[in-house]
Amino acid sequence: MNNTRQDLVREDGGNTGPEETTVAIQRMDNVLIVVDDLDAVVSFFVDLGMELLGKGPIEGRWAERVIGLDDVRQDVAMLRTPDGHGRIELAKFHTPTAIAPEPRVAPTNTLGIRRVMFAVDDVEDTVARLRAHGAELVGELVRFEDSFLLCYVRGPEGIVVGLAEELG
Repeated sequence: MNNTRQDLVREDGGNTGPEETTVAIQRMDNVLIVVDDLDAVVSFFVDLGMELLGKGPIEGRWAERVIGLDDVRQDVAMLRTPDGHGRIELAKFHTPTAIAPEPRVAPTNTLGIRRVMFAVDDVEDTVARLRAHGAELVGELVRFEDSFLLCYVRGPEGIVVGLAEELG
């Protein structure tokens, strides 16, 4: 399959699958990222342009029942994209202790969630700001036809974000 980025999304943002179906979801609410250094990762995402909505402890039986772990004590931070539609939840587990994945810095083709992509006004400026948080390019800044400048950046704790600047 040699689809281009434009082939994968209709102009109205919908799927290009053979059949369109009605779905039960209203929106994607948030993506959870478990971290060790909550403050460093919050700072990274705030500098990226996200808004910190709140930060604080979560514990108790209700949390344990939702996530399927006992004796849960964690600190969480919720961040929102500037358009108000996307959110990232960051969690630092105190108990039970988070388990580090192997390998810690996984390559792009490792199974599982590998990155979160953000549309940005200026990729080069964004990369420069994120370097202050230790971020490094995963590959290169690449031009996709006359449509996008794209790159992946690895930030604190190996978190990979994609950056896309729409051209023209």
